[in-house]
Amino acid sequence: MVIATFRFYEELNDFLAPDRRKREFTVPCARAATTKHMIEALGVPHTEVELILVNGESAGFDRRLQDGDRVAVYPRFEAMDVSPLLRVRERPLRETRFVADAHLGGLAHMLRMLGFDTLYDNHFHDDAIVAICEHDGRIVLTRDRELLKRRSVTHGCYIHALKSEAQLREVVARLDLARSARPFTRCLHCNVPLRTVDKASVLDRLPPKVREHYAHFPTCDSCGRIYWAGSHWRNMRRLLDDVLSGERDSGT
Repeated sequence: MVIATFRFYEELNDFLAPDRRKREFTVPCARAATTKHMIEALGVPHTEVELILVNGESAGFDRRLQDGDRVAVYPRFEAMDVSPLLRVRERPLRETRFVADAHLGGLAHMLRMLGFDTLYDNHFHDDAIVAICEHDGRIVLTRDRELLKRRSVTHGCYIHALKSEAQLREVVARLDLARSARPFTRCLHCNVPLRTVDKASVLDRLPPKVREHYAHFPTCDSCGRIYWAGSHWRNMRRLLDDVLSGERDSGT
């Protein structure tokens, strides 16, 4: 057996047993164990890890542990430049796109409100989510840490909050989404981009009061839904503006 000492930082401690949080601890490892194997054996999904230092030097997930190794494991950095060090993922995704598990329908709905391509189906099984992630290069959103431990899941985000609004704030902050958000540009039901049409082309499908008071009508070419800036839209706009302005302010 190999004996190694671990120390996890910041929110990664939430995944650990209480007696291992915010402190160094020593554990036995199999002789062929890699950093990834042990990090996940201790309860932390690899998708939550941004940087690993072994004996003070940056290392990847495939680093085999040696007797006496000291391993420091870090999440995404907010205010520290780690560009000279080896991050554990080869490259960022070209597009910020998501697939949410069956328990995160409210969050998926709100991310679509912000304009982010977010796949969601309350019948999605884990295998289907993994296949979508691998095929489309999507970020997996889930509260199931075992799902994030799947080898094919290269980008994922464990959701700590329980309520949809708090979940949205968490994801926007963690993934720095405020500057790339395009609110109300995507269908909330179909997830496809909306297209603005002339009022005359949808006039016969509008309620009388809507015909009278509104002039701007984005529509979905997939499901045919028509949107306008009614009271529900205004309430959602206030919520989204609050989420986005808070993150923009914190980033300046």
